Amino acid sequence: MDKLKKAANLTLIVNIFLFIIKAIAGIISNSIAVISDAINSLTDIIASFAIMYSVRISLKKPDEDHPVGHHGAQPIAVFLIALFTAIVGINLIEVSIKRIISPDPIHISTLVYIILAVTIITKVVLTKYQSSIGKSYRSPALKAGAVDSLNDVLASSLSIVAIVGVQLGFRYLDGIAGILIALFVFRSGYQIAKENINYLMGKAADKGLILEIANVALKVKGVLGINELKSHYVGNKFHIEIHIDVDKNTSTEISHDIGKEVQSSILKLPEINKVYVHIDPV
Repeated sequence: MDKLKKAANLTLIVNIFLFIIKAIAGIISNSIAVISDAINSLTDIIASFAIMYSVRISLKKPDEDHPVGHHGAQPIAVFLIALFTAIVGINLIEVSIKRIISPDPIHISTLVYIILAVTIITKVVLTKYQSSIGKSYRSPALKAGAVDSLNDVLASSLSIVAIVGVQLGFRYLDGIAGILIALFVFRSGYQIAKENINYLMGKAADKGLILEIANVALKVKGVLGINELKSHYVGNKFHIEIHIDVDKNTSTEISHDIGKEVQSSILKLPEINKVYVHIDPV
């Protein structure tokens, strides 16, 4: 879990660095596309703080007030990030439309191109890193961060296209690129919200995981069959309720031991946080 915290901290540091250099590029160039890109990075910083805080909370052990753990912290934080990005996207579109109606002069220098190139390269590397750690630890916050980082690569690429277009005489391209970047912000928020709604709504596990759970339970000596298996998300991990068939002549003590073994076996699956085993004598 130290890697999870490290990834969250690194994401924050990188986003602060990128915001600073893109803000400098935006001030130098007066390009709404570059300024929008910088604002996009500012939202990333806010998101990174939320990710870092939610990861820290989600790793806490269950307590009296939260007996099933704190895994819900990450999906809640990410969903709030999605709402925030939507608000930012609306504001960027408004400013960009004004720039199309009344274009402002753009001042392009080699430094602006260098900053945007550094941004793209950094975000490509960060996307791969976040995606790898997010999948390994099944972290919705880091996976959402990877999606957002990929959108940032596209946004910065649009910024470069816009300023090149302005230099070639297409003044309206700056405002158009600003709108497109705002749409990337919207897209990022939508993708993040869509996945995390499943966590918040307690969606059931897919058929593949259910089959895996059933196979794990059936391998336990003394389990004759399974007559019911339910699952639902609590936070970003599943809670499982399973009814196993045990020979009715088996003693209570041995039946209990069988149930505990089924429970511990299923808990070894990384997607599972809690298992409730019901023993049915047959």
